[in-house]
Amino acid sequence: MLPTSETLADLREGEVLARIFPRLPGSAAQLLGPGDDAAVMRAPDGRYVVTTDMMIQGPDFRLAWSSPHDLGWKAAATNLSDVAAMGARPTALVVAIAAPPATPISVIEGIADGLRDCCEALAPGCGVVGGDLSASDALTLAVTAFGDLEGRDPVLRSGARPGDVVALAGRLGEAARGLDLLFRLAVDEDGVPDAALADILRAQHPEAVAAQLAPVPPIDRGPAASAAGATAMLDVSDGLALDAGRLARASGVGIDFARSALGENVERSLGGGEDHGLLVTFPPGTVLPDGFRALGVVTDAAGGVLVDGRPHDQVGWDPYRGWDGAVA
Repeated sequence: MLPTSETLADLREGEVLARIFPRLPGSAAQLLGPGDDAAVMRAPDGRYVVTTDMMIQGPDFRLAWSSPHDLGWKAAATNLSDVAAMGARPTALVVAIAAPPATPISVIEGIADGLRDCCEALAPGCGVVGGDLSASDALTLAVTAFGDLEGRDPVLRSGARPGDVVALAGRLGEAARGLDLLFRLAVDEDGVPDAALADILRAQHPEAVAAQLAPVPPIDRGPAASAAGATAMLDVSDGLALDAGRLARASGVGIDFARSALGENVERSLGGGEDHGLLVTFPPGTVLPDGFRALGVVTDAAGGVLVDGRPHDQVGWDPYRGWDGAVA
């Protein structure tokens, strides 16, 4: 085994890829995987869902808190959730990584392991079919995900109608609780993220910290919601209130949440991001699929988000406003 001190600068690109590919899962839908200029995929439905997302050191993660495995897992999970939110089954990922040349190769291997483990756990049959490597001052992961609609129509944000039931699969506010704990208890006296303190925090609050650093979205519930007749759906990544507002505006309706359904910390449930649950509307009288719980009802208050009938600010995560500029 090569020493862990070996860095990207010590290896050629082809040597780095040779270390990564064996760690990555193949896709059940691939006809041709990594090795050529592009992969070749099956598209049995004749259509496919595609989405992309980035994670950048600083605004999206801190290396003192996230392990390489966490980064790979979260990069996969956030994209798998967007595919699921269309009612599709994830089939493949394309991953681009830019990193400082001094980055240990073990970090890239750990990211690959996280990508693999997330796909195998949350979307069996989904694999990594290609990508790119480059150099950058900040570690950056860019993932593009593909999905199969399997003959179903995509579930859009624009289909909700007054009277529909508003339901959620997944957690509310737990990722925000984890982030709050990290910023309060896993920093040194100068407010700089501290790896040793983060390890202690993981042991004390494993569920909250994992919800932030390595989320487990309900990927299989997206196709299940579609099959049950969902009228609208989206991934709750930036906060329930903010994302509900997006669905409301796209559908020309309002969303009225029941305060009693939002847990003990209502404001954190509404404003906390990165839970990656699935917010779905179903026709009245629908028997909710397993894993979903009712949160409220669709109203005719176009574009509005309400709690017990009262308007609520559409608060949530904004990458241009929520980052303090720190990267450590």
